[in-house]
Amino acid sequence: MNHTILPESNYGNRMKLERKRKETEHFITDSMSGPYGVYTNFRDSLQSDPAATGHEVLSESAGILMRYYALTNQKEAFLAEWKRAKETFELPSGFSYRYSPKQDRAYTINAAVDDMRIIRALHEAGQQFDEQELQTLASVYGTRFVEHNIRDGVLYDFYDEKYKMTNDFVTLCYIDLTTLKLLPISASEQVRLIERMEKVIQGGYLSNEFPFYETRYHYDTDTYDSEGINTVESLLTILSLAEAGQHRSESIEYVKEKVRSGTLYGKYTKDGAPMNDIQSTAIYAIAAMIGSVLQDAELYKDSIMQMEKFRIDEQTSSFYGGFGDPSSEMAFSFDNLMALLAYAY
Repeated sequence: MNHTILPESNYGNRMKLERKRKETEHFITDSMSGPYGVYTNFRDSLQSDPAATGHEVLSESAGILMRYYALTNQKEAFLAEWKRAKETFELPSGFSYRYSPKQDRAYTINAAVDDMRIIRALHEAGQQFDEQELQTLASVYGTRFVEHNIRDGVLYDFYDEKYKMTNDFVTLCYIDLTTLKLLPISASEQVRLIERMEKVIQGGYLSNEFPFYETRYHYDTDTYDSEGINTVESLLTILSLAEAGQHRSESIEYVKEKVRSGTLYGKYTKDGAPMNDIQSTAIYAIAAMIGSVLQDAELYKDSIMQMEKFRIDEQTSSFYGGFGDPSSEMAFSFDNLMALLAYAY
């Protein structure tokens, strides 16, 4: 591979955020991790809910941490996390999206976005560490991913190992165009796949007034649907488009304006009315990554500033360097890992 797939702006280091980044890394690896990986939440639970809770671990977390170690050139840490991810999550068809230590249960379903993140991390590590073996592994897992999550030239959200089938739709924020371009398929298959998936994303654009994206697309009925627009999901879609040079300027201007005023909320109606006033670390972390990818230093800096409103800088706190709420002992893996990754962009 001749062109780099690693983020090139390096704003985190250029803006002297390395100390903060290492403090966050320390919090995650020391206070929020166990033998199987990063806890979903700092505070434990019975681990029996429909969604992951407490000290359950997610392949999502392993993939973000692997990408982080690749981007920050930490080879030993990368290899250790990859080994742990394989031991915890590997299924014959992909990676289990979730493992519950208390139930000793690896769920038999993968999530395309999480598998692709791990595949991307292997590519990035292969490039960063100049290790052909990691590039080869990325291709091996890429081939397996294509066999299970891509059907008739389009991407599906998950493959169920138990029932040997996929679902019938795709969630737009699962469409990681950068990783789709790295999959080991023929040039003609790749062109077809990328064209189809870009079309699915672009067709889900809401409006110039509210330049976010629909949640999911159903192949059989050629329709989109959303139960409210989840900001994290739309931002991930915009990030994927930005990496592919397919982003809309309206989306970027909207994000910049909302970041500047600190008013990016967690959920909106399709008309752009906030459905809550909840803000999160991850929202601003993803906005920072969009800034880095577009080499927009202002957006990166403004986003980090908003993100750090959720950061615990109390040196005596067990949450020091982390993002969350010490009083309720709530700190979530996605928030903390996305902040960590944003610092590395």
